[in-house]
Amino acid sequence: MRYLEKPREFDRLPLVALRSLLILSASSVSLCLGVPAQAQSAGPPAAVEPPPVVRTIGTDGTDIAAPTPPPPDVLLPDVAPIIEDEEFRDAIPPISAEDDPELDRPLESIADFERRQAEAAARRGRGNGTAADGTAAADAQGAAPPEVDGTPVPALADGDAVEAIGDAPIGDSELAAPLPPLGSFNVEPVQFAEPEDEGRNRTIQYSLQVNGLAAADTATDVDLADLFDDLSALRDGDGKADNIAMVRARLSADAELMQRILSSEGFYDGRVDTRIDRTPVASEATKEAGDTEGRRRGRRGPVVAVIDVTPGQRYSFASIDIQADPTVPPTLIEDNFPLAVGEPIVAQRVQGAEAAIALKLPEEGYPFAKIGRRDILLDGATGMGDYMLPVEIGPRARFGGFETTGDLAFDVDHVAIMSRFKRGDLYDSRKADDLRQAMVATGLFSNVAVEPQQTGESAGDGTEYVTMKVTQDAGPPRTIAATAGYGTGEGIRLEGSWTHRNLFPPEGALIVRGVAGTQEQGLGVTLRRSNAGRRDRTFELVSEAKRSNYNAFEALTGRVGVRWSYDSTPLWQKKLTYAYGAELIATSEDDYDFARGERVRDFYTILGLTGQVGIDRSDSLLDPTKGFRITALVQPEGSLSGKFTPYARTRLDVSGYYPVTDSLVLAGRVRVGSILGASRERLAPSRRFYAGGGGSVRGFGYQELGPKDPNLDPIGGRSVNEAAVEARYRFGNFGVVGFLDAGQVYRGSTPTFADLRFGAGIGARYYTNFGPMRFDVATPLGRRPGEAKIAVYVSIGQAF
Repeated sequence: MRYLEKPREFDRLPLVALRSLLILSASSVSLCLGVPAQAQSAGPPAAVEPPPVVRTIGTDGTDIAAPTPPPPDVLLPDVAPIIEDEEFRDAIPPISAEDDPELDRPLESIADFERRQAEAAARRGRGNGTAADGTAAADAQGAAPPEVDGTPVPALADGDAVEAIGDAPIGDSELAAPLPPLGSFNVEPVQFAEPEDEGRNRTIQYSLQVNGLAAADTATDVDLADLFDDLSALRDGDGKADNIAMVRARLSADAELMQRILSSEGFYDGRVDTRIDRTPVASEATKEAGDTEGRRRGRRGPVVAVIDVTPGQRYSFASIDIQADPTVPPTLIEDNFPLAVGEPIVAQRVQGAEAAIALKLPEEGYPFAKIGRRDILLDGATGMGDYMLPVEIGPRARFGGFETTGDLAFDVDHVAIMSRFKRGDLYDSRKADDLRQAMVATGLFSNVAVEPQQTGESAGDGTEYVTMKVTQDAGPPRTIAATAGYGTGEGIRLEGSWTHRNLFPPEGALIVRGVAGTQEQGLGVTLRRSNAGRRDRTFELVSEAKRSNYNAFEALTGRVGVRWSYDSTPLWQKKLTYAYGAELIATSEDDYDFARGERVRDFYTILGLTGQVGIDRSDSLLDPTKGFRITALVQPEGSLSGKFTPYARTRLDVSGYYPVTDSLVLAGRVRVGSILGASRERLAPSRRFYAGGGGSVRGFGYQELGPKDPNLDPIGGRSVNEAAVEARYRFGNFGVVGFLDAGQVYRGSTPTFADLRFGAGIGARYYTNFGPMRFDVATPLGRRPGEAKIAVYVSIGQAF
């Protein structure tokens, strides 16, 4: 049996058994032999005898150190050469005696070489007259240093001008002359006759061949070949390398990768061998000439990197032993640990099982649970493994109080308001994470942490209270934002805002908002308190002034309002939402007077209340794919101009979503609205119902549908109905939508569903982390005079 205990390597990918690799190295010792040479006399050269051999190593009689030979039964691994012999021979240019006759001449001995040099020096001396009186003989005795062309040759460092092995004669006086000063030395770059082609013969082509992996691939649930291809260094190189050494390095890395992949799927005895196949291919010229040496030096054939895989047996669990104290309920760990005896030992499943209980225990009241170090004992004879995992569960806990430290954005009381748990609730890490995410969503923090702290205070039932320690790091509270959109009939709309999110702590924000567009301009100020006494409840005071210039009406409007709301957020989508408030509106608007036959401006003062209730059973706030939504709005209002005229605006919206496949969703919506208690003429044009546009019936301009004046400008109505159906197909981060919309506005307070107008079109979606970006193009069906052929809508979010 063998013991596997490598959690760190296991976490990277495989469960790898320990293996030993014996690497033996040998050293070589080279001996240097000195050969002395006798000094040359001034007379005719005599026969030179070979110098005696002088032992320079081990002269004291001791043995020279030698490497220890390997044991005879050890098999040393084959070490592949860095450069193949064939590649080395190809790089050497051809040399023959025909190129240089000197290559065929026999080499002269050192004695003959020195004798010939001495004779040449003597002849040069006689020609200069320096040896005519026999003074040259004195030079051999050290009376005077040798000269070349009248320049004295400097003595050696030890002062001996003549040694046993003489220096090569200097035949050029410049070699004996002193060097010029460094400052006068002129460095000039070497100019080559032909520039070197750096890219020549620098790239080779190769292919990869994997043998023997099919058996392991068939036995696993993972596509091992595909996994290897995704991570392979050879595959990443696209079949190109600078040299064969680079191919071999990539092949070695891929062999290690293959070994880890096999081990990760339980093949711990797997063997991976590598080699490089290269077949020389002779060129056509060498084939015709029949030159054997030419064929040997012909162009190189393709390079094939080969990986031979022998998976071996696959190991399975023989036993699973989790060592932990009793839990509540007793089977808490076993029910959430998905591994079973008899299944293969797969790294990903083992890691997932351990992560499952590491997450589940804190969710069930054990905030301080710790997973220990796994042990796996493998039996090579049976192919089975015994798995043991220690788990320290710690005390079972309940939520207690709060504590906050750091650079505070708000106090501990507001932290308690944002939590979705109360004192005495069983600890659940999901609720602690939700509190941290809610604090991050305020935008007031650069960093925030929520951690349980042991108190030792008993909570009864074998549990104890924990204090939630909240560490705050307040970030910049100010934000500048901008949005842009376009719609047929609405034109271009640009909106910008400046926000101080914590001007009135806690979470008291001041928002200054401006709108600049072709049809609307405005400025507004909002005071907003988020999480006002309750999580996700908002209180707002709004004051704004704007100018609107649409085909239906032109208005100068001022509004002040107050609103309380309990809304869904991306962090917490609620099944039930509500909102209520009041507003006072003063507006100057023009309307078509049929009696006068012209547009007449009038002033309206409106006091109103607002109430809204929503039910949401969809699966996403921004991009739903299943479920439904229902929203009901009631707005009792009254005109304060002249005689008080009360009326009520009501509206009901219903939408549903059905996933046909994972990529295709059918969506539909219906809207019905009615104004009760006042005639159309008594209503301000901006308070009437309109239809048409990107959020209504696409294919038509903004507010284009419904009753019209003689100039074909819309005048609005007291009831409306709309319907739409979409087919949403998504692929990756992109999507295509086909849609059909219908709707109409009526003079009376009851929609008759008559004379419905239809628009059809297609849209594109780009999905981001904050919702899809929408681009729709639509056309009206049964187009009438004055209606555009094509309408374009650009916005953020789905149409509904």
